[in-house]
Amino acid sequence: MTTWNRLFTVALILLAALAILAIWPATRNYGHAGAAAPYNALLLTLDRPAGVPMGVGGPAPQTTDFLASDPSGWTNMMPRNSFKGWSRVPIPPDKPLDPVSQWSIDKEHRTIVCEGNHGHEWLRYDHEYTNFLLHVEWRFRKLDGGKGYNSGVFVRNDLTGRVWHQAQVGEKTYLFGQTLMQGKLSQIINTPSPAVNPLHPIGEWNTYEIRCDGPKITLWVNGSMASEFAVPEVPKGYWGLEAEGYHIEFRNIQLKNLP
Repeated sequence: MTTWNRLFTVALILLAALAILAIWPATRNYGHAGAAAPYNALLLTLDRPAGVPMGVGGPAPQTTDFLASDPSGWTNMMPRNSFKGWSRVPIPPDKPLDPVSQWSIDKEHRTIVCEGNHGHEWLRYDHEYTNFLLHVEWRFRKLDGGKGYNSGVFVRNDLTGRVWHQAQVGEKTYLFGQTLMQGKLSQIINTPSPAVNPLHPIGEWNTYEIRCDGPKITLWVNGSMASEFAVPEVPKGYWGLEAEGYHIEFRNIQLKNLP
């Protein structure tokens, strides 16, 4: 091979390497198409490689029970005798609020009960949080022939709920919401449901653990990681419980602040 041919071959190899390096970052989006925004709201999903960091808290474990594995540092968020420090907020925010509350406290069973018969709304805990773990247990009252069971757990909402992020409660589980993207209210963003449904049957208790850590919100369902996405423009907000037409109970609500 002549010196010219050798130089030509080396030049082609270098050009190919540069081309690969140029396109490689765009292919590292864990199976999702690129977005016009400076981040992808569906930043992480269940098919991502193991060990991908979750915010500032380190790698996201696939199976865990945060409350059971480390019971220290949690605050019991269950109301004792009244809903002082909580507010009912209509959905959507400009809709009139039903004057009759559908929320009550069952002191004997230590549960929050939502009858689900006085409109679409959420029960907001009136304190903003930034990075935290939220443990919530819930179950629906099973109805003969019932279907379409619906409720949710909100995190990092704004005061009125125009910005909202919800762990869906029902017969399927996933994260979805209406967040901020480049300072503007986004369209509703859904993450996929897990390939294997981790929920227990309607009428039985289920456990949600939601981690808000840096830009990421991660949902564990009955000990298994179910969904994750990123909300970099909403670093803090309010959490709460949703009423959407079905009788549901909540118990053992615990919260742990994260650094």
